[in-house]
Order: sequence, then C-alpha cells, then structure tokens
Amino acid sequence: MPALDYPPPIQRLIAQLRSLPGLGPRSAERLALWLMQVGPLRVDPLARSLGLLHDTVRACDECGFFIEKDADCLLCTNERRNARLICVVEQAADVLRLERSGAFQGMYHVLGGKLSPLDNVTPEDLRIDSLMQRVQSLQAEEVILAVGSDVEGEATASYIADGLSGLGVSVTRLAQGMPAGGALDHVDELTLFQALHGRRKIG
Repeated sequence: MPALDYPPPIQRLIAQLRSLPGLGPRSAERLALWLMQVGPLRVDPLARSLGLLHDTVRACDECGFFIEKDADCLLCTNERRNARLICVVEQAADVLRLERSGAFQGMYHVLGGKLSPLDNVTPEDLRIDSLMQRVQSLQAEEVILAVGSDVEGEATASYIADGLSGLGVSVTRLAQGMPAGGALDHVDELTLFQALHGRRKIG
C-alpha cells in the first residue's frame, strides 16, 4: 500500500515554494496549505501580480536597480545625486537599505551577485565590465564597495579593486559597523550609516 501524500498539484506547489530563498520544507508546506484554504480571492491577485512582474519590471541598464519598463530610472536621472561617487552593491535590495540610511547621495551599481567559484559565479556573470565603463564615462572620483564581508564578498571586492587600480579612482570599502562574515541584509540602518561614514581605502 503506497504511503499517503498530498495530491500531485499540491506536491508541485510545495516543491516550487521550497525553491524560494528562505523557505524550508515545513514553511513551504504551511504556505501551500494556507493558499489552499484562503481560496481564489487571495490567490488570484497574487498569481496576477507574479505574472505581471516580468512584463512590467526590468533592471535599469545603467545602475541595475528595478524600474518599470519604458520608465526612466529615478536614481540615474536625479541631477541632485553625485555622479562622481559610485556605490557598488550585490543586489538591488541593497540599494534600498543604503538609501534608507540617508547617508549616501551618489550613484549605485548593482552587480547581481558576488563571485562564488563553488556556485560557478564568475566575473562574466556579474555586472563588473559595465561598472568599469561607468567609472570612466562618469569620471568617478570614488567607488565604494558595499558588498558583504563574507569570503565571497571579500573576493568580489578584491577583484573589483584590482580592476579599478589603473583608472585613477579612489576605491573604498564599508568598514566600521559591518560585522565580520555578515551581509547587508542582516545590518540595520544605523549600522549602515556608520559603515558608510567609516569606510576605508583598500589597495
């Protein structure tokens, strides 16, 4: 006699939810069952929103932050921002974390991840070449490497610093307030404010 399990459609939903970051098997199962219980009034708007994401939102070609398709990037077109100062982050969500700290008024550049040989993430997989081009086109005076301080983040920062070494730009790194082995998504806004003001030069 086969072991009892959920019907295949629920199993497939649980498997899809488990593939999302931060959701383990139990959390995925609870969420799938909750979606079953709330019915179409809650599920249909969620499904529509998910379906519209790729049709209506894209990454800015310049900075990499999310914008609506056919809309100007509010960061790149803001003339009040200091175009000579570029802050490099791993993910688009990191831009909002830094913005909420209120400590930075320059431009951003989203890498789209960090170097990780174990996960087959190489420099070609990140937006490093476009960073080098922006540094030259904007005639940047300083590049702040606001990537995590874990092993992969340090490797990414070192690689970028080496690439920028011949461009005559000052390269700094978030320092004060950032915990060793930590990433931006675990840091509060006050700590980010202190880290930005306590950055140090590397290389």
